Amino acid sequence: MTRRGFIKGLLAVTLAGLFVAAYGFFIEPALRLRVKRWRVRRDDWTAPPLRIAVLSDLHVGEPHVGLKRIEQVVKRTNALAPDLILLLGDYAAGHRMVSQPVPIADLAPVLAGLEAKHGVFAVLGNHDWWDDLAAQRRGGGPNIYAEALRQNGIRVLSNDAVKLEGAGCWLAGVEDQLAIVTGRGRYRGLDDLPATLSQVTDEVPVILMAHEPDIFPNVPDRVALTLSGHTHGGQVRLFGWSPMVPSRFGNRYAYGHVREGQRDLVVSGGIGCSILPVRFGVTPEITVVDLSA
Repeated sequence: MTRRGFIKGLLAVTLAGLFVAAYGFFIEPALRLRVKRWRVRRDDWTAPPLRIAVLSDLHVGEPHVGLKRIEQVVKRTNALAPDLILLLGDYAAGHRMVSQPVPIADLAPVLAGLEAKHGVFAVLGNHDWWDDLAAQRRGGGPNIYAEALRQNGIRVLSNDAVKLEGAGCWLAGVEDQLAIVTGRGRYRGLDDLPATLSQVTDEVPVILMAHEPDIFPNVPDRVALTLSGHTHGGQVRLFGWSPMVPSRFGNRYAYGHVREGQRDLVVSGGIGCSILPVRFGVTPEITVVDLSA
């Protein structure tokens, strides 16, 4: 290789690296938004077909995810005409590179604009608990994120189950599995899956909301569909594989539709970022699940 050829190659590599960095830090996380659709068919689904819009891991904070971006997300979600809208937690910013925090008191009224035939429901994520220092000191609720959502007409399920009469199914939501920080890298969950499912009193199908997908191996076949977020698809995903996933199961539950035995899980890639404001190959998304027999 000639000296000129070497310099040209080095320049090309440098420019490519700068483009990838700019795309990963500024374009994909802040400017792009897609609708990702999954179809889940189950022989035991006895209710009418159900279209579920899932919003997960908003991690709201300027400059990447401000209120204007959330207004766009709300508008696009409503345009999908979902039967049910589910918010899977982590409304709080998840990284330190935030130029302007957005408090939940400002975010919740925007989310109140979401509309669905069978309602809008939410669970909390780990960052919503970690960000509430008073709740951390108490080792539990009440939680400022849950209270703000409830005050704006969004029902928060905290180890609760509710029957959606018009939809012909139950909706259950477990509390966060990493809610209380007990030490460096150690957490205590507030989730109680058995107590949550004990509230189901008949044989109609059950949909479960759980912020972290790590609960999935413990979910019984009785549950038709589990919906989770938390992983952001790894934030960086190449050829269906993510180098870092915040799950003890690694890539097993990193993203998308997973079927194990008779159990179905859909993990949303979410909207915002954690640790670093970077996304590459995991475009921020509104997740739509069409559930039917």
